Amino acid sequence: MKIATLVSGLLAAAAMASPSAAQDGGPEARPIYNRDQWLPPSVPTSDDVLRIPAPTDFNAPKGSFVLVGGRLFDGTGKPARPATIVVEGKAITAVLGPEEKNWPAEAVVYDVAGKTIMPGLIDLHTHLTFLEPAESHVYSTAHLSGAESAMRGVRRMGIHLQAGVTSVRDLASHGDTPFVLKRAQAAGQVPGPRIFTAGQLITQTGGHAALHAMVPGYPEKPNDNPNSMVRIASGPQEWREAVRIQFAKGADLIKLASEYTQEEITAAVDEAHSLGLPVTVDSETQYIDMAIKAGVDSIEHPLPRSDAAIALMAKRGIASVPTFVPYRIISRSSGGYFGSTSRRFELNEGTIVEMGKKLRRAGVKMGIGLDLVINWPEYMPGAYISELESFTQIGFTKIEALVAATKTSAEIMHMGDRLGTIEVGKLADIIVVDGNPDEDFGALRKVRTVFVNGRLMLQDGRIYKPPHEEVPMPQAK
Repeated sequence: MKIATLVSGLLAAAAMASPSAAQDGGPEARPIYNRDQWLPPSVPTSDDVLRIPAPTDFNAPKGSFVLVGGRLFDGTGKPARPATIVVEGKAITAVLGPEEKNWPAEAVVYDVAGKTIMPGLIDLHTHLTFLEPAESHVYSTAHLSGAESAMRGVRRMGIHLQAGVTSVRDLASHGDTPFVLKRAQAAGQVPGPRIFTAGQLITQTGGHAALHAMVPGYPEKPNDNPNSMVRIASGPQEWREAVRIQFAKGADLIKLASEYTQEEITAAVDEAHSLGLPVTVDSETQYIDMAIKAGVDSIEHPLPRSDAAIALMAKRGIASVPTFVPYRIISRSSGGYFGSTSRRFELNEGTIVEMGKKLRRAGVKMGIGLDLVINWPEYMPGAYISELESFTQIGFTKIEALVAATKTSAEIMHMGDRLGTIEVGKLADIIVVDGNPDEDFGALRKVRTVFVNGRLMLQDGRIYKPPHEEVPMPQAK
């Protein structure tokens, strides 16, 4: 009896000492609301997380094309093989053997002999409109101007496209700009990757990135700039309302950032999930424990957390987007991450790799995200290659790293049924690379052709925009 009492006391003490260990009863927030019973696959919907009913040919280009003579890396993890890819409208309709020629007679044929055909790369962590150092001049209203924000976004979309990136998760950009760019890209009006946007980052007064509110009177007047990339909330009800605001604008997911209370993050996750939206979080140490307890879907960055927290991430299917690259850039250019109350811990190139190895060993699902802010998009495609190399450093093979960049990242976006692999029925987000990236990541510096949603957007390494088609003027009556 005494032994049983002693063991019970030790277990209780261990649970109190490790907040994550005490969370194993399950998340506090409801799971993401699943509408499959009300929205079967036979109903055409928008090609995003929201899955809004749409016409059958919604945003589909006309015509068909075929890629012949290339080697196919399909993103599933299978070895590359010779294959012919047939695309009609926006969908992949056939993956043929190299000798087969069963495609529409009117299809445009692209000879890609000697090149690799593969799914478009995915960047799970972008800020398309983040301010650049050069904009700090007397005439700039960059943090207030939606027009300036859009111009930055369009330019960065082009950079990502040339690097072979066909989908991005935008995890905080200015005002309504990411939603405008998302719609323009989907309609084929602006060349660039698909955009899955969170809208504004949600945090508390003084929380991570709160300074990006950038308005006179902050923190007393936190949300007076409608073009802000941050929404500041205090208390569970304000966190719920902040989620609803992003949903009203068309968000595909919700981005939260520490610091917060348990009640605040649980309320935000619960509200997002009730609306069918996944939640990702930028957090560290105790705030990761709170995020896991709330029931978030993914956690950004390689920041400190306990082994118990990592184990719970693996158990509950909470994904990691480690973003090694930005922390390497910071460490090498500044010597460290200084001046931030949300980074009060040891953080260097050694700690981020060790955290990545722990996540990998635990079996946590991991995707590729770069978090290239200010002028760092200029490092593309080298930055993407560096992130892939970081994955091999923590235990991935080259093929596994490319699967993480395509198939797994699509799954983390909740788009695995439509993106991430080259298979029949998937959307035609395809890149053609001059070389074998499954053997040498450096080949990704030679992306020659890119299709997004079946539309040609990069040709011979240059951004492609189809010529204007004249519309006849009305005839005199």
